[in-house]
Amino acid sequence: MGGLTVVREMIGQLPNESIIYFGDTARVPYGPKSPDTVLRYSREITSYLRGEGIKALVIACNTATAHALPALREEYDLPIIGVIEPGARAAVSATKSRHVGVIGTAGTIKSRAYEKEIKRLLPDAQITAQACALFVPLVEEGWVDTEPTRAIARNYLAPLVTAEVDTLVLGCTHYPLMKTVIGNVVGRQVRLIDSAYETAREAGEVLRAKGLDNPTPNQARYRFIASDAPDTFLGLAERFLGSPIDRVEALTLG
Repeated sequence: MGGLTVVREMIGQLPNESIIYFGDTARVPYGPKSPDTVLRYSREITSYLRGEGIKALVIACNTATAHALPALREEYDLPIIGVIEPGARAAVSATKSRHVGVIGTAGTIKSRAYEKEIKRLLPDAQITAQACALFVPLVEEGWVDTEPTRAIARNYLAPLVTAEVDTLVLGCTHYPLMKTVIGNVVGRQVRLIDSAYETAREAGEVLRAKGLDNPTPNQARYRFIASDAPDTFLGLAERFLGSPIDRVEALTLG
């Protein structure tokens, strides 16, 4: 579901581009799963979408980006954009104190993918990373600004407040929906890096650089596919997209 925040940004920033979105609802969450399992799932989804004739792929999941992006780029002959590199670049550009925070799922944080990319770009950066496993189910339940959510956020984000980070990467595509709560906890002086926004911007730059962008307006079409429970997906999609969708296709992989 979280990848729909990337879709929302892509629709806004790239209004001429058609999008096929595959939500692997049968096998989520990816965060606690092993890297090999996430890579296998990612290969299956990429193969399916390649067969549907896509011209570029966005991995709209931080965990899948961390575990699968290098392999997929080697194996498929199309531009593949992940969510980690754009977010890391934006964080490096934004930080003044070089104290950067990263929050994400257990899988993303354990991979140290953001830390490695930020350190590559800014070797003397001080990075405080924190897994926030409960944020995903809270968002999907619609509990984005309740007292229990605020209490959990204060607990998770305490190390980042103590570290006095001036920039915080929202390293999960669910987290943009919790910007208000997260911002209130860490303080309004901390710059929040929205990986969804940055990824959509990167996708546009890649399409233009490769001459793959669509200059024709009013032709964009959107397909949404779920690997399980399409009716549930349909009900939650409006929360993530900000607008309703008419239909969700069902397709099980693996």
